[in-house]
Amino acid sequence: MGKFERYLSLWVALAIAAGIGLGQLLPGFFEALAGMELFAVNLPVAILIWAMVYPMMLGIEWSGLKQAVREPKGIIVTLVVNWVVKPFSMAALGVLFFRHVFSGLIPPEDAEGYLAGLILLGAAPCTAMVFVWSQLTKGDPNYTLAQVTVNDAIMVVAFAPIVAFLLGVTEIAVPWGTLLLSVVLYVVLPLTAGALTRQALQSQGEGRVEAFQSKLSKVGPAGLLLTVVLLFGFQGQVILDRPLVIGLIAVPILIQSYGIFAVAYGAAFALKVPHKVAAPCALIGTSNFFELAVAVAISLYGLGSPAALATVVGVLVEVPVMLSLVAFANRTRHRFDQKPSGEGAPSAP
Repeated sequence: MGKFERYLSLWVALAIAAGIGLGQLLPGFFEALAGMELFAVNLPVAILIWAMVYPMMLGIEWSGLKQAVREPKGIIVTLVVNWVVKPFSMAALGVLFFRHVFSGLIPPEDAEGYLAGLILLGAAPCTAMVFVWSQLTKGDPNYTLAQVTVNDAIMVVAFAPIVAFLLGVTEIAVPWGTLLLSVVLYVVLPLTAGALTRQALQSQGEGRVEAFQSKLSKVGPAGLLLTVVLLFGFQGQVILDRPLVIGLIAVPILIQSYGIFAVAYGAAFALKVPHKVAAPCALIGTSNFFELAVAVAISLYGLGSPAALATVVGVLVEVPVMLSLVAFANRTRHRFDQKPSGEGAPSAP
């Protein structure tokens, strides 16, 4: 790693402070950016995420993707964690903290709203940022795409029933526009652009793809930092006005994040999944599809509801948590290398 990547956590901390500060100094500017939405997807944030995802898509080979699907261990771990464990563990933690541990600190009606927001987060596994975390852990881009693709296909049919069951309601108005637009923006478009770029570069001679990827090596981290600035700029006033509530909501989210990562990463290790598959496998289950969770919370409960606030806290907590897990995954890579390789995806070209 270069110095920029090595101290990425420090830059993120500075970006958080900058976002909160700029949000206070330029509220009108951030309000205008926050209002640039289509189907509840913030377009400035979408563009930055696209910039982070695109460099990884350059490394995807369709032949490698077909081989990845034939090696199922990593995909099985991802799906079990995302759909059998994660939604229910998040709901259980929400009940534990907001109906019991924090019951004397929060009005009961607000506590139920925070619980609902946590359930929405737990049932919405990540799509876009997984490619960023995979790239930072030197994950196999072919296998990561396979994991995300299968996971998204299940999310289309499983999200609403799971949320309806856990919330105890009969109908969930899933914002299909948000869901489909996010998949197009964060997977289809960068994948298509990456494939076309790769094909064009390969036609120009050997080594052109690697040279172009090297030039883009700072684009992903820079996009991540700007995304952090925007997210914390949008919500800076909420953080300053309600620090105790933000902290209380963050507690079960933090426990869930580190717990889910431990389960998925440990399962991948036990199954002898190679690190280039195991790290993205665990990170997919840990991170959340926050655009979907926020959109559903607003649709069901309203913009200023406790449920919507809980999903926003999930956004704020995610980046620092995921960076700490990326660092842990990178430090423990050698533990996987010491085990027999077993089944796994082929090396990225």
